[in-house]
Amino acid sequence: MSLTLLAACNNKSEESAKGATDTTATAAASTTEPKAAEIADAKYMDFGRRFLSSFSKGDIDGWLNDWADNGVFVWNNGDSLAGKAAVAKYWKGRWSNLDSITFANEIWLPMQVNKPQSVEQPGTWLLGWYMFNEKFKNGKHVVEWAHDDMHFNSDGKVDRQIHYVDMAPIKAALAK
Repeated sequence: MSLTLLAACNNKSEESAKGATDTTATAAASTTEPKAAEIADAKYMDFGRRFLSSFSKGDIDGWLNDWADNGVFVWNNGDSLAGKAAVAKYWKGRWSNLDSITFANEIWLPMQVNKPQSVEQPGTWLLGWYMFNEKFKNGKHVVEWAHDDMHFNSDGKVDRQIHYVDMAPIKAALAK
């Protein structure tokens, strides 16, 4: 009986050692292969804060400082603007109808996409959520949440922004 007990203890020891080796091998393999996505540098959160700060002042040129010349702005409904000049023209036109815009409850999440899971581009993305209060010159205002996905090119410039917002209240506020 003592021999059986001793043999059982030895088997567990060998199994434990084998398990530790397997865990070590798995950890080594996971460090050599990049994760599909991971948190990116926190400096991109500063970009998001600058983005909203410039925009809230109506400083569209300042807002576009971090944009690539070939950047694309896309709304969640599929409409888009191609090129920094087209984006500037649109938003300067929109600002001509605004009295002010303020932002609150910002959340920024910088992501590094190493292996796309779907249709997204690999590289650095900044995901942002915030509430905005748009006051129009006609006295109307809109308060709602928005979400943005911004992709950065190899030069650290935004080359794609996807803006998720309900345009119906905005269009109603702008209607004459």
